[in-house]
Amino acid sequence: MSKDEKATRDRIHEIARFEFLDKGFQGASLRNIVKEAGVTTGSFYWYYSSKEELYDALVGEHYNHILQMYDDALESFWKMTKEDQKLHMGDIGGQCMVDMVEYMYSHLTAFKMLLIASAGTKYENLLHELTQREIDSTHEFEKHMKELGHPMGTQVEPALEHSITSGMFGGMFELVIHDVPKEKAVRCVRQLHAFYTAGWRKLMGM
Repeated sequence: MSKDEKATRDRIHEIARFEFLDKGFQGASLRNIVKEAGVTTGSFYWYYSSKEELYDALVGEHYNHILQMYDDALESFWKMTKEDQKLHMGDIGGQCMVDMVEYMYSHLTAFKMLLIASAGTKYENLLHELTQREIDSTHEFEKHMKELGHPMGTQVEPALEHSITSGMFGGMFELVIHDVPKEKAVRCVRQLHAFYTAGWRKLMGM
């Protein structure tokens, strides 16, 4: 790609970010993006075949990365012995959430697009994806604790389990959506995770 071609692509990206954030993916106008970027429709299609492909170019890498961060942290946790998992419940997860927040703030526009402007795309279920991963890992952790002979506490209803878990990740996302300064957001997410970890310990009888 030549210098001029890259400059044109970057201009398309700049205008597209504003359009998507302002109107959401579904409301965003490809015609308006092309017009404001100062390119012809034919020129646009040299770069991207559709509005979906353009959106993907702006957020896809970051969506995949945030899920991979969670998966990597979980893999580290499962490498611990079951005894250490019990002792360090929440430690790796808490640091993972801090790392997620720092990554999101390093790519703030992309994550605002994911969090408030992704309806109608394959990226609209980020909260659900993280929530389901966390629920599945919680069930696996409970199995490990039972194998250690630890009597589990209150049986949590699936609906409540989903509400608790989505509330944790949703709370993290709210910090980004509402422009909480990064340093404060990091402090808040540490407190948020400590709150949820303490609650789970109580429910699990730990």
